[in-house]
Amino acid sequence: MRGVMSAVLLLPLVAVPSAHATADAQGKAKFAVTTTATNVAARSDRRPVAGGVYDRKVGKTFISWAGQYEDSYVQTYDHRKSTWSAPNRIADGDKDAHNYPTMVQAEDGHLLIFRGMHNVELRMSRSPQAHSADGVWEETLISKNAATYPMPFVTRDGTIYVFYRETSRDLDPTFPTDTRPMLYVVSKDNGKTWKTSTELTGDRFAIGSTARADNMNEIYIGQLRQEDNGRVRIVYTLAGGGTEGHLHDRYHRNIYYAWFDPHNRHFYSASGKDLGTQIDDADQEKHLKVAETPLTLPNNVKSPDYIQLVGTTLGRPFLLWFMGDPDKGPLRNYLSTWNGRAWETEEVARGLRTREMEPVDPFTWRVYATEDGKPNVNTYLVRFGRTWTPEAVIPTAKPVQRVEIVENFRDPARAIFSGASSNRDVAIADGDISVAGLARR
Repeated sequence: MRGVMSAVLLLPLVAVPSAHATADAQGKAKFAVTTTATNVAARSDRRPVAGGVYDRKVGKTFISWAGQYEDSYVQTYDHRKSTWSAPNRIADGDKDAHNYPTMVQAEDGHLLIFRGMHNVELRMSRSPQAHSADGVWEETLISKNAATYPMPFVTRDGTIYVFYRETSRDLDPTFPTDTRPMLYVVSKDNGKTWKTSTELTGDRFAIGSTARADNMNEIYIGQLRQEDNGRVRIVYTLAGGGTEGHLHDRYHRNIYYAWFDPHNRHFYSASGKDLGTQIDDADQEKHLKVAETPLTLPNNVKSPDYIQLVGTTLGRPFLLWFMGDPDKGPLRNYLSTWNGRAWETEEVARGLRTREMEPVDPFTWRVYATEDGKPNVNTYLVRFGRTWTPEAVIPTAKPVQRVEIVENFRDPARAIFSGASSNRDVAIADGDISVAGLARR
């Protein structure tokens, strides 16, 4: 029987095999890796959201990444010529690892890059030509909204949403430093004009709280994923000062899940409970909590981590997340699955940082993971949101820090690998940018 964690209690963990205990099961998929730029990637806090897009009209893949000083770069792969362009620097990152690029393509064909300039403002860069990343991009200030962590997506009717986190104290000094809710902006004209979620709904924020007894009023979305049916799946954790008082990002706590309907701007629970246009603390504790984790600082690692992953199988959501070990052991990896009535959570691996995942078929997802300080990206298969099986090892010359799946990808440009820099200082940029895809047989 699998060890199961309830939605409200972290049970004692059971021993599981190491990440490579069944290496003979690997090799089911063969990947080809191309290094598109060498010794250029800086440390980045980018989440696995909106790293690149494939444009069917011109047969090109466009990818974005963070270079030295966190400046934004784009590259183009021409599938007809099988060639990569040189990196094109499009915007200043202001020397902050939070100011990474995220990319979508507007309905008019122009590429849009968003940057939440850490705790200050939300900026957008627009390609000068439709269906092209070449040239000098136009920069637009969307709003001075104390934004960080932009997460954009485009709906079927061309409406652009950008979720972001607000540092409320930078707008109003009466707020504690650990009050940091999620909001969003919306454009219906390909990014020319924008409205905030507050203007559209009347709510102060979209997801958040202001008065938790444990001061965990910071929202960290690990991943936001738009599905073909239009629903946007969201997984997040909380942060804050804990019982020590108002401190930014001192502790992490708990895993939460919701989905968002862009058509009516309502949030829903896994059970289908309509939460309206705003998620507050009462909502998330009663309807959205997936797993409760201790309010501790194990091994100086935030638990749960900043990145969590979300997917669905046959309409039922599942989550992947990891946290540090209280006994200073390796990271522990968890799979949380909605069984139709409640969340079930089990430990599935140790020592991995799960970076991104993609659907393989209606029942199977491929997970991309790394091990700290080691090269290569390991893949695993999750079936029916329940089973965890090693699949393949994708070789890389250096360790990888970030992975993003290209929207509507076409091989060989399926997954973007941003190499880990040797230094946390964004002035040091010596990681590689690589792209992986299934190899031709």
